[in-house]
Amino acid sequence: MTPSGGYWVHDPGSGGKKIPAIVQADVIKRITQVAQEQYKGRYTRLDIRFRAQFCYIDAYTEPTLADDWPPSGWHETREEALERLRNTPTHLCRLRYFGDDKWGFSFYTYSHEKYELCVYPNGEFIGKPEEAFLASAVYLDN
Repeated sequence: MTPSGGYWVHDPGSGGKKIPAIVQADVIKRITQVAQEQYKGRYTRLDIRFRAQFCYIDAYTEPTLADDWPPSGWHETREEALERLRNTPTHLCRLRYFGDDKWGFSFYTYSHEKYELCVYPNGEFIGKPEEAFLASAVYLDN
């Protein structure tokens, strides 16, 4: 919160509160449930991790390679390439915790290779973890 013209204005791109363990467990459960309900089969596993006021959500997928991969003389075998790709996360989003189930949302942009503050689909800067997952799961819509 920062003062602006005598009023306190909430900045969804800064600050936040350390995420309590009970909230972490609840968020993992909620995101996992919505992912299983709406994206089953589009990922092999989710990685939901917490650091201070942030929650990071990544997905892992089963890679596909062309039948003629790798080209002659390539530095890794087909099996090595598949294993490397299986273990490369697809960054989805980063959430910022403000307490009382209020979360800021940053989308991972591959064009800039960083998290960019964005609004939820309803146009608000504050929302729920499931809503952020669903918005960022566009990366799973291959």
